[in-house]
Amino acid sequence: MPAFQNLEKYAISIAFKDHLEVKGELVRVMAPRTVDAVVSALPFTSRTSLWKEEIYFVTPVQAGPEKPKQTVKKGDIAFWPPGNAFCIFYGESQPYSPVNVIGRVTSDIEQLKLVKKGEWVSVSLMG
Repeated sequence: MPAFQNLEKYAISIAFKDHLEVKGELVRVMAPRTVDAVVSALPFTSRTSLWKEEIYFVTPVQAGPEKPKQTVKKGDIAFWPPGNAFCIFYGESQPYSPVNVIGRVTSDIEQLKLVKKGEWVSVSLMG
C-alpha cells in the first residue's frame, strides 16, 4: 500500500482551459476507498459535461457506492459510480443519482459558472 494513503486530506488542482483553475481537497474519511482510487489515478485529463449547476467528467477510476449521498452542498466534490465520473457541485443542484462525496472546493467556485461543455480539464495533486 503506497505511503500516500496514510494522509487524511489531499490538496488537488482542477484546471480548465483558458487558465481557469480551482483548488480542492479530497478527504479520506468521507469515502476512503473512493478517495484512494482517485488519488492513485492522478493526474488525469478529461472533457467536461454539465448538468444543472454541476460539472462532471469521466475518470479512469472505477469505484462502487461508498457512503452514497442523494444530496450535496454547494462546493462538494463527489464521485458518481455509474459513470466513473468526478463531479463538482458549484451551485444549488443535486446529483442525478447517489454519489460518493469525496471532498470540497477550497477556492472561489463562482468562476466554475464559466466552464463550458466539452472543455479539457485536468486534475492533479498539489505540492
